[in-house]
Amino acid sequence: METKKWEAMLTAVELGSFTRAAQRLGLTQSGLTHMMNSLEKEVGFPLLLRDRYGVRLTAAGESLLPAARELLQAGRRLDSAIAAQTSLKRENIRVAAYSSICMHWLPTIVQQFRWDFPDVSVDIRMGSVDEMYRWLQEGKVDLSFASRQDRGQYSWVPLWDDPLLAILPVDYPVESGSRFPVSGFDGKEFLMPSLGFDQDILSVFEAHGVHPDIRNNTSVEDAAIVSMVEHGLGVSILSELVLQGLRMNVRTLPLDPPACRHIGIAVAAREETTAVVGQFIAYSKRIVGQLHQ
Repeated sequence: METKKWEAMLTAVELGSFTRAAQRLGLTQSGLTHMMNSLEKEVGFPLLLRDRYGVRLTAAGESLLPAARELLQAGRRLDSAIAAQTSLKRENIRVAAYSSICMHWLPTIVQQFRWDFPDVSVDIRMGSVDEMYRWLQEGKVDLSFASRQDRGQYSWVPLWDDPLLAILPVDYPVESGSRFPVSGFDGKEFLMPSLGFDQDILSVFEAHGVHPDIRNNTSVEDAAIVSMVEHGLGVSILSELVLQGLRMNVRTLPLDPPACRHIGIAVAAREETTAVVGQFIAYSKRIVGQLHQ
């Protein structure tokens, strides 16, 4: 049954008059009368009493009143959900991320998101940790996949703790055990990765009072760092996510004490998240959880 008919009936009962109800609903009185007659024909019994005292419900109509109100509330919720889904169409999401996240997470996230929201465009830009947060604050992106940093006001959605690993030449002398002490980097020639790692690594060194000999003239991407370590040009630290899929002839060991970078989604706190961005975040949380089960 059409909810408009039930809404018209409740309006007529509320106002006690077909004339006033028709005016409120933008109908003619004859049109409202025809609508009520049609409704009573559908249910199979009279719902309204109309006399010189106005309009009121019959006993049968009174019995249907709670269900009629629930029907109208459900109809409004459905209209709201339809409007929310419609608003997701033909929108654009601007995403920033590290290269490792662009490689290992975003293809699956975007693919599955587009299956359900084919009209939404997802623009992706890759950058360093500084760029992740600067673009966010400048309004150039809607969200940033990055390691958590203390930089301004933003909402944070945790995704995964990405373990940090020591990257050593295969013949590097290490003590017995399956971990490499953070103190072992002290004074060693260290190759600092670029595009998102320097702040996370420096935080580990500062926390343990370690001072490696950082090659300030070296700022290369992850695969190049691995190759340089392989050729004995120094040692480094990379994460489990970054090393995924790389061809390596190096030794990788977890740090002692363990350390990680807290990867998540930073969203500018200056305004409420739009519905489409909220959906994209929900997909990201679910898919990253599946990828790292």
